[in-house]
Amino acid sequence: MFSFTTVQQGYIAVTTIFGKYNRCLTPGLNFKIPFIEWVDKRISIQNKSSELVFQAVTIDQANVNFTAMLLFAVVNQEEETIKNVAFKFVNEQNFTAALVRTVEASVRSFVATKKQSEVLSLRRDIVEAVKEQLDKTLEEWGYHLIDLQLNDITFDAEIMKSMAKVVASNNLLAAAENEGKALLITKTKAAEAEGNAIKISAEAEKVAAQLKGQGIALFREEVAFGMQKAARMMEDANLDASLILFSMWTEAVKNFAEQGKGNVIFLDGSPEGMQETLRQMMAISRLETTDTSKPRSQG
Repeated sequence: MFSFTTVQQGYIAVTTIFGKYNRCLTPGLNFKIPFIEWVDKRISIQNKSSELVFQAVTIDQANVNFTAMLLFAVVNQEEETIKNVAFKFVNEQNFTAALVRTVEASVRSFVATKKQSEVLSLRRDIVEAVKEQLDKTLEEWGYHLIDLQLNDITFDAEIMKSMAKVVASNNLLAAAENEGKALLITKTKAAEAEGNAIKISAEAEKVAAQLKGQGIALFREEVAFGMQKAARMMEDANLDASLILFSMWTEAVKNFAEQGKGNVIFLDGSPEGMQETLRQMMAISRLETTDTSKPRSQG
């Protein structure tokens, strides 16, 4: 005589006879020995989750608040695994409590070796360290940890405020450094431009002065050459060369009167004064003639 029982999909039933493990029943319709074989537990082989909220302390004595989510499941459907799941703990609530406390202890032991400033950047390292420590322990219980998600990592309000001040001061420092560099570059470029402008201006003035000097020298040379030629023509005509100087003197006086901005011109109009002026002009003419005595080609 047999009796029947059904097992829902996603579960495995564990039967006992007189309180001792007998066998596992798979999903569907199963028969069992009446009166002596009883379904002791129904084990879920589906994924399970549990949310954790706990606190850890860093090596520099900063409190870190964690909000995490555990995702775990039975390792497989083998008989030995199902026996571990069914009989390692009194009930499923005790197993969940042990799992949560084990995860919290693993996270705390890892965070205790790190500084406050390092914790936020070690989210993945924390998860990997917890998985490495728990895998072997959970396997003995018949479970395995699928995932651990650290959804939130926060610090105490005072620490958060101080961290915000540090970030703000670092941003201000970076902004000041960038502004200083920009100002330095601007002033450097302006100084370079001004220096180049002064250099170009100086070069231009230098060239202009050279050209002006060359022009004056050529003018004097041409004047001397013309006076020399005129003097020779006067000598060939048996005329006094001083007439040329007298003509130049009168032209100069005329130019003073026409172009000068003054109202009065002081000249010595006596015969002795005119004779002295002509003598001086003759001396200058002879001096310039000597300086330009080098023969010139005539066009």
